[in-house]
Amino acid sequence: MNQTTLQDPERDLSAATRDPKERGPQPPFEGQQGKESVRYPGAESDLAPRADHGEESYQGSRRLEGKIALITGGDSGIGKAVAIAFAREGADVAIAYFDEDEDARDTERYVREAGRRCLLLPGDIKEEAHCEALIRRTVEELGGLNILVNNAAYQQTWESITEISTVEFDAIFKTNVYATFWLSRAAMGVLPTGGAIINTASIQAYQPSGQLLPYAATKGAIVNLTKGLAQEAAEKGVRVNAVAPGPVWTPLIPYSMPAEKVKEFGKDSYLKRPAQPAELAPVYVLLASDEASYITGAIYAVTGGEVTA
Repeated sequence: MNQTTLQDPERDLSAATRDPKERGPQPPFEGQQGKESVRYPGAESDLAPRADHGEESYQGSRRLEGKIALITGGDSGIGKAVAIAFAREGADVAIAYFDEDEDARDTERYVREAGRRCLLLPGDIKEEAHCEALIRRTVEELGGLNILVNNAAYQQTWESITEISTVEFDAIFKTNVYATFWLSRAAMGVLPTGGAIINTASIQAYQPSGQLLPYAATKGAIVNLTKGLAQEAAEKGVRVNAVAPGPVWTPLIPYSMPAEKVKEFGKDSYLKRPAQPAELAPVYVLLASDEASYITGAIYAVTGGEVTA
């Protein structure tokens, strides 16, 4: 091996070796709008710059060949990146989302371009019957279910607990915790041996922000639910894990935070920027694959250096 070449400071660095601080846009994000002008639940078009979901970069290696996955919040953000990665790894994908049809159809396009089937399932996961229908329709229309990714989430920021209504508190828990419970309960009735449930937690479970009080509490609950369900699921040969992201550049941010906070989003991480959704997808692929056969009850931190314990 040519040691001179390896040590040459003038060599052209590939994307795989360049400084991770430069793998995505850094704040400030000038001209980025916030919750003052972005409607719920947000869309890819609300982001400036647009997010990277791995559309041009993710290359699969058939690690999920023949599997069927249901991903909530699969229209944009982390869910979209996971859907693209799963499809390129050989999985058929059902995408549950609220009403962001344009984003969902774009995700569907990438799944189908990978040669996989894609089922779009709009609706409100705050409703128990809808969550049960998501599992049932995935099984009926795609022929089974091997992987459930509980990823969809709702958050909002407030300056004080006195500003938080019971209606909003309830909506956040219904979306983030109840739906995770309902979907997991239904999935446990159909997941085969070797199946997997992957939940999206957050650094907020470990470093809660007062301005995200209900959201942070739900993410703490998801961590606990993940670890508890993993014990029962192991008896059936099903693994249950979670990914705990730090700041990630998704539509969740502009629809829930004031513009001045969105402008500087992610600058406090060690890498001085938010993650791009594409940087989360490989962890979900690992946890969904047979390569993670001895991993269950685990929480994988993808935080840009922020501590989760």
